[in-house]
Amino acid sequence: MCSHAQYGATRTRNELTLKGGVGNIAAAHTALPKHRFTREKEVRLRLLPNIILVVLAIGSSGSAAADRLVLMSPHPDGIQNEFETGFSKYYLDRTGEEVHLEWLDVGGGTGTIMRYIGSEFRRTPEGIGIDVFFGGGMDPYTELAEKGLTLPHRLPEELLLRLPAKIGGVPLYDQQYRWYGATLAGFGIVYNKRVLELLGLPVPKNWADLGNPDLFSWVGSGDPRSSGSVHMAYELILQAYGWDSGWEVITTLGANVRNFASGGAQAPKDVAVGEVAYGLSIDFYAWAQIERVGKEYVGFSMPDNLTIVNPDGMAILKGAPNRMVAQHFVEFVMSDAGQKLWFLKKGVPGGPVVDQLNRFTVLPDLYERHAVEAAVTLNPFLWTSDLVYDAKKGSSRWSVLNDLIGVLVIDSHEQLQGAWSRALEDGVSKAEITRLSATPVSEKECLQLAARWRDVELRSRTIADWTDFARRKYGERTRSGFSQFVNWVTVGFPMAIGCAMVLYLWRVRGR
Repeated sequence: MCSHAQYGATRTRNELTLKGGVGNIAAAHTALPKHRFTREKEVRLRLLPNIILVVLAIGSSGSAAADRLVLMSPHPDGIQNEFETGFSKYYLDRTGEEVHLEWLDVGGGTGTIMRYIGSEFRRTPEGIGIDVFFGGGMDPYTELAEKGLTLPHRLPEELLLRLPAKIGGVPLYDQQYRWYGATLAGFGIVYNKRVLELLGLPVPKNWADLGNPDLFSWVGSGDPRSSGSVHMAYELILQAYGWDSGWEVITTLGANVRNFASGGAQAPKDVAVGEVAYGLSIDFYAWAQIERVGKEYVGFSMPDNLTIVNPDGMAILKGAPNRMVAQHFVEFVMSDAGQKLWFLKKGVPGGPVVDQLNRFTVLPDLYERHAVEAAVTLNPFLWTSDLVYDAKKGSSRWSVLNDLIGVLVIDSHEQLQGAWSRALEDGVSKAEITRLSATPVSEKECLQLAARWRDVELRSRTIADWTDFARRKYGERTRSGFSQFVNWVTVGFPMAIGCAMVLYLWRVRGR
């Protein structure tokens, strides 16, 4: 096998050689007497150079394809770059060949990628030209595996023996080896300590705290339809509190959200600069901001017994065009070489080179062996939670729940905030919270819909009904003058906080 660069150079050399060869053959043909050539020999001779070119081209293109790996991932560039660099070295060491990684970008997070994968497999059921799906939580992988859209690959026995089957009751890998948890993710609340001090707001202890009326317009969140990490936070809320109480948390929290960003990384960034005081966040987004601006400015809380540490998956997709390379990639990510990239400090031998990733490893023995070099100090295998996460439920209702949250909280956000601000002016009652948090379907009905949600007509009709339900529930009036005033305040205040942050960072760098 050869790399793309080698292939290009080899093909150029072959073409030059063949051109020279064709010229020599033509010259020899001219010099020889005509009676020495039959018509059949002349035809064969003329076809020979073209046949050689075709054979060489086929051989060269086959070698180039074997050294490619096509991936889709919601992971940010820092993770993609570190794993591309690490895998290229790993692959060269083990095969003696170079490999080229192609990261396909469809312009969104996990939700967008899942929709793309689903639509492409409906169009070409035998394969979609993609080798590996990398990142995005666990639920997408259980869904893809159940649909037969992933290929099994059993890790070497020495790795499987070091990899626990579960963490906190949650599977770390599929028992049929159709997906693996490449790393672990914790979900919680990131908050700006300085803003909390200035406004006299509390440090969050649980998800319900974000529905506090005093937090109006001070909460940040991504859109679960485009971010797998944000979706997981909302799914955890429903499973931790139950359907009815969970929707009260989601509705009041959503009413306090200033705006919904498309990705999960934006809310932690907004918290860091004081744009908002609190944000839903996966752990490594929070730690990235803590590393950037300092722990004296930003904190992160994982609600006790109301959240879990969840695998962040990886799988080889059905019809993978470069299956052998994909298997090498899976083994690399799950090996010491790949796992050290997740959780070691930047610059430590074996760790990330450019971007510190601040993630958990799924190999428990590495926490003790590399305690000093680790970028994360918490060992999730020692952390306990009473919450038992139902992975099957979370996976089965992934898409329908996204649409339900989208309709009731995000697409109707202006109407929700209008209703919420009117309730704040009158004094929020339990009865009003219950009314605003009502859903058009029960949990059982949601699961029943999930089994049929790929029916385009059913989905469109149901979403239209939900939209009418939301409009009647919240009323047609938009935000009051009070809410508009609060939003104007939250525009100016973060600017002052941001200027203070910039000045602080400038002084730190100048030391």
